[in-house]
Amino acid sequence: MSSALTVLYGGTFDPIHLGHLHIARAARDRLQATVSLMPAADPPHRELTGANAAQRLAMVRLAVADETGLQVDARELERDEPSYTVETLRQWRAQHGKERPLAILIGADSFLSLPSWYRWQELADLAHLVIAERPGHHTETSQSPELRQAYAERFTDRAQDLSGRPAGLALRLLQSEMDLSATRIRREIAAGGPEWRLGVKPAVARYIEQHGLYGCPQGLRADIH
Repeated sequence: MSSALTVLYGGTFDPIHLGHLHIARAARDRLQATVSLMPAADPPHRELTGANAAQRLAMVRLAVADETGLQVDARELERDEPSYTVETLRQWRAQHGKERPLAILIGADSFLSLPSWYRWQELADLAHLVIAERPGHHTETSQSPELRQAYAERFTDRAQDLSGRPAGLALRLLQSEMDLSATRIRREIAAGGPEWRLGVKPAVARYIEQHGLYGCPQGLRADIH
C-alpha cells in the first residue's frame, strides 16, 4: 500500500468471519492503507465461553494469510494489564512516533458508546476514527450531546485527509451489510449443521474442527473452498 496510514481494527474475533474481513477490506480499499487486525485479550476473571486468546489469534492469522494489505497485530495479547484502547494507541505511538498517521476502525455502535470508554476524550489526539456504518444506520442523528460536541468539527468525506495528518479526524465508512455475526456462527456450530462453514474462510473452518471449538466435533473436515 502506498499510504503511510495504518488502521488498527480491534475485536474479539471469536471466531473471525467473512463479515470482519468485509469491513477490513472496505477500509483498506477506501483508505489505501494497511489494516492491522488486533485480537483482544481474554477478559480477566471471566470464564471463557469460546476460543482462548491464542486460538483466536491463530484463526485471525489464518484468515488474513492470503489477503493483501491485511495483517495481524498481537500487541493486546502481549500485555499483562487490562487493555484500554487509549493505552494501546499510546503504546503504538511510542513505537512508531507522533507524526505517523494512525486510525482505529470501529463499528457505529462502538462509536456511539465512545463516551463510556476509558479516557475517550484523548483518542482524537492519538488517532483518527474510521466508523463502519451499515446501510440505514446514521450515527449523526444518534450521538449524545458530548459526543456530538467532541466530534462535530472532525468529520471528513475525503479519505486522503487521514493520510495528511497524524490524528484527529473521523471518517464514515459506508459498506454493504453482511448478515453474519460471531454469535450466530458459534450457535450454528453448536447445533451441528454445516451452514456455519459458509461464514468463515476454509482455513478457519478447518482450525475450528481440528480443535473442537464452540462445540464442534473434532476430526471433521471442512469441504467448502
